[in-house]
Formats: sequence, structure tokens, C-alpha cells
Amino acid sequence: MKRSPWYWIPTVYIAEGLPYFAVNTLTVLMYNNMGVSKSEMAFFTGWLYLPWVIKPFWSPFVDLIRTKRWWTLTMQCLIAVCMAMVAFLLPTSFYFASTLVVFWLMAFCSATHDIAADGYYMLELDERQQAAYVGVRSTFYRFASLMGQGGLVILAGLLEESLGEVSRAWSMTFLILSLFFGLIFIYHLRFMPRSSDDQPHLCESVSNIVRGFGETFVTFFRKRNIRWALVFMLLYRLPEALCIKLVQPFLVDNTAMGGLGLTTAQVGFVNGTIGVIALLIGGIVGGLVVARGGLKRWLWPMAMSLALPCIVYCYLAMSPTDNMFVICSLLGIEQLGYGFGFTAFMLYLMYFSRGVSQTSHYAFCTAFMAFGMMIPGMFAGHIYEWIGGYVGFFWIVMISCVFTIIATGGIYRTLNSDVK
Repeated sequence: MKRSPWYWIPTVYIAEGLPYFAVNTLTVLMYNNMGVSKSEMAFFTGWLYLPWVIKPFWSPFVDLIRTKRWWTLTMQCLIAVCMAMVAFLLPTSFYFASTLVVFWLMAFCSATHDIAADGYYMLELDERQQAAYVGVRSTFYRFASLMGQGGLVILAGLLEESLGEVSRAWSMTFLILSLFFGLIFIYHLRFMPRSSDDQPHLCESVSNIVRGFGETFVTFFRKRNIRWALVFMLLYRLPEALCIKLVQPFLVDNTAMGGLGLTTAQVGFVNGTIGVIALLIGGIVGGLVVARGGLKRWLWPMAMSLALPCIVYCYLAMSPTDNMFVICSLLGIEQLGYGFGFTAFMLYLMYFSRGVSQTSHYAFCTAFMAFGMMIPGMFAGHIYEWIGGYVGFFWIVMISCVFTIIATGGIYRTLNSDVK
């Protein structure tokens, strides 16, 4: 009897989301709390985006070697091992360099897991089921976001307070995460079905795959309006890319350093509950208004909503407060604006990818999206130290909204008025 997708879809997409947030969110707060400088933290954690940038280049080989189920399970096992390695390395004197190496391996495994899990989803389910369960996979990926940015941060914060030692607190957090991920791996060994369609493409040679990839790559850069599309992919989210590495340090740094002085647990609550809920509402509202009025009609309001985070952080940096109601309200507004504005970005990527090789072209788009987040984030810490504090830094982020406006103006005229 064929097993219901409910047995494995929720856990597979929790497993897809958790390592991403562990690598790209937890590392920022953890290294900051452990005393790593802003410039080093931002630069080296920025490199952790790289596997998601380059994953389209090795995704064809996941089809060639073994099955999607094998890749999914193997990557889950390796991710659990990497998390355990982080837990054991954090208390050492050489924790920074050693854990960065392990996090990069974890990022590589996570990006490969994304390729295999999404491929398995499409093979195991027919088109009707794929459409029916797309909301389920999205919901549980968001649940992973809630766990990664909220629950795990709150846990680390509580452990920091009870143990009185930051390294031990984060070590225990990653050990618990490793055990949880190991249980997910064991569960999937039993409950992920073996699809008859899930077979390696042995008839394909490496040379044919490379040739086909090259042709797809060339056709992507021959698409109409490619120049403005690339500008949009790389610059539309520039303010966010600059902010993302310093927002959490800003929240936890004490007032003498220009921060808000929140505890790690409070940051987990604000980001993981208020922030995630507001982000989801913004995204849902964005999808609804575009469905009714079209992307071209709502592109500019959505682009302007990306300035909300900049305004919020400039205000908080200039007028710091310890009032949690005010902080939660402002950060909720910030995430609401970001969720609303991000909708336009993702819809444009889908619009631009239409046509021949749509799936591959969309993968290239997401790679450029990751690259656009990676590079500015790497240098955000240097900008913070050069400008001398959070107030100047967030004003630079505000000024960078000009690039969002330029990118939006460039692709606005390329859209049809009825684009959904």
C-alpha cells in the first residue's frame, strides 16, 4: 500500500529548513556572543552562502549518481554529524576556524539535500499531488524557520543564563539539534517510500550532462532583458543583504556599544515568533494583491516597502529603547514590510524563468539571488567598523535603497501589465 505523503513531507521540509537557518542565522548571533569582531563574523559567515550560490552547477550529477532518496538520507546523516562536530569544537581554543570549516561542509550538505529532496518530491508525487501539497511543504519550511530563528535561539539564551558560559550554551544547543536531526534521519529510513521512478540516470553520460548544462546556461544569458534582470536579482535586496549580518548583533549589544541590550532569549522570541508571523502575513498579503492587480501594478509599492526595515533600524539606533512592546511592534512592522516586498522579488524570478528550461533557469535565478545576499553581507562588518557604529551603518543601509529603486525602475518597463 502506498504511504501517504503526510508521513514524510512535513519532516523532509523541516530537515530542509533547519540547517539553512543554523548556518546562516545561528552562526551570526553565536559568533557575536562569543566575542568575534563584526568584520570577521560578517566576512567569514558570508562565505557560508556559497554552496547555495553554486548548487546549480552540481545539481545535474545528483541525477546521475544514486537515487534522490539515497542523497536525501545521506545528506541528513552528514548534517547531523556536522552539528555534533560543531558542538564538540565550540569549547576549544581554535573554535572559530574549525567550526567555520564544519559549517561550510554543513552548508554544502544542506544545499545538496535541497536538490535531492525537491527532486524526490516531484518524482514521488503526481502533478495533482504536487499542487495539493505545495502549501504543506511551505508551511513546514516556515516551521523550521520558527524553530531555527526562535526556538533554538531561545534555548541558547536560556542556557547562556543558566550555565554562565556562552560556548557551553551554544555547544549544548548544537548537540540537541544534532540529536533531533539524527532522529529525523532514522525516521526517514523507515517512512520515506522507495519510488520506482527514483532511479539514477545511468544512460546519461557526464559529457552529455555537461553539454546540456552548458546549453541551458547559454540560453539563460540570451533571455530577453537579461541585463536588467541580473541588476534586479543582485541589487533589489541590497539593503537587506547589508543588514542581515548586523541586525542580531545590534539587538544584543549593550547600549554602550549602540545596541538595544536584549538577551539572546529575547532575540529568539522577537525574531522567531513576532518576526516570523509578520513575515508570513506580509507574504500572504503580497500574494493576494498581486493575484488581483498584477505584479506590474504592485511592483513599486512592494519595492518601497523594503525601506521599512531601514527606517525601523535607523530609528532604533538613534532612539534606543528597552520597552519590549515598542521593540516587538517595530520589528513586526519591519518584517511585515520585508515579507510584502519580497513577494515581488520571487514572483519576478518565476516570471523571468518562463519558457524552455524553466526549472534550470529558475535555479540560476536563485543562485544570483544568493550571490546578491552573500557579497554585501561579507563586507557589512567592515562598513560598520569603518563608519564607527550602528547609527552611521544603518544610514548607509538606508542610502542603499537607491539601488533598489534603480533595479525596480529597470525591470518595471519590461513587465506586461497583467503579469501575475
